[in-house]
Amino acid sequence: MASFTISPPSASFIAKKDLGLSAFSSSSSSPPFSAPKCKKSVSKKIVSVMAPQQSERMPATTGSVKTAMTMTEKIFARASEEPQVSPGENVWVNVDVLMTHDISGPGSIGIFKREFGPDAKVWDREKVVVIPDHYIFTEDKLANRNVDILRDFCNDQDIKYFYDIKDLGNYKANPDYKGVCHVALAQEGHCRPGEVLLGTDSHTCTAGAFGQFATGIGNTDAGFVLGTGKLLLKVPPTLKFVMDGEMPDYLLAKDLILQIIGEISVAGATYKSMEFAGTTVESLTMEERMTLCNMVIEAGGKNGVVPPDSTTFKYLEDKTSLPYEPVYSDVQARFLTEYRFDVTKLEPLVAKPHSPDNRALARECKDVKIDRVYIGSCTGGKTEDFMAAAKVFLASGKKVRVPTFLVPATGKVCDAD
Repeated sequence: MASFTISPPSASFIAKKDLGLSAFSSSSSSPPFSAPKCKKSVSKKIVSVMAPQQSERMPATTGSVKTAMTMTEKIFARASEEPQVSPGENVWVNVDVLMTHDISGPGSIGIFKREFGPDAKVWDREKVVVIPDHYIFTEDKLANRNVDILRDFCNDQDIKYFYDIKDLGNYKANPDYKGVCHVALAQEGHCRPGEVLLGTDSHTCTAGAFGQFATGIGNTDAGFVLGTGKLLLKVPPTLKFVMDGEMPDYLLAKDLILQIIGEISVAGATYKSMEFAGTTVESLTMEERMTLCNMVIEAGGKNGVVPPDSTTFKYLEDKTSLPYEPVYSDVQARFLTEYRFDVTKLEPLVAKPHSPDNRALARECKDVKIDRVYIGSCTGGKTEDFMAAAKVFLASGKKVRVPTFLVPATGKVCDAD
């Protein structure tokens, strides 16, 4: 069940429909109340929302910042070299890492050369990460050409982090090849707290699990970043999702994010930052936090972010030697909306066709016939995803009844013990 607060509304109560809030629970702790008639038919369940008492906004305690800010706002302030920023402001941010791959890379390179000149050099060869990962194991000549364009550009620019693949018949014959970009970025140490990471892929938001601002951009923006190392971005307001309670062993982070998307809809976080907090989030591994942040784009989110902690720092110990500076939301930071979940009351979920917010309890789908199973991708191809699948496999008596495809996200996942 979820509850939430909104700051700063004038009304004491808000109908659930107004924010797309629902709860998978047989009962609600909040009493029903009358709400204005809606144009569309809605559930009769209503969740009450109380406006928090307004207190004086206290100054932040970090540096020269005078007004309390959220994590994302602090990252924007640092990246734009401003003492403070507010939601809705447009600021020029300095980019720490730009990632591109074989789908969008050639287009971004073409724009870079057109706008900055055929002989122009990228702003920083050590801050560009190029990962062929989408159309590589194929005989399609046009797909192969995309990788060739990346290779020629990286050789000409002396790009330090180009994870090339040449032998399409055996991925192990390619010592530089990594795999799915979003998982590889983390495994290769390109994700660091407090930084700005942009990528030409919508699921670049995965990296927010490390306490950084990470989001997807288009080819034109990427071409500009290649030449300048900067990008004009609007500061997003922040939604806060507080999840508390011990995580049941039958739940995964995928269930948590599907619960959230079901609550707010696929448009509920449009151009908003989604900050995840609470005891449940603190207990999650880095891979599970990556799953949580990976799917904020399915809610329309600009970025997802998790406060870095000892779990984050331990993961990074053998991944990067570069210095980084974590940031955290101030106590008095203002969130557009705050949602709270008691995770102990949640159940495994399914996103039914044809939308991620078409949420249902898994047990409600027990009679749905399954024709094929796929386990993989940037969301579900990590080591812990396969460990979870293995538990189901063992519990079933080691019987596979339908065609099942297992696709590890990276070589390191495939070779994991």
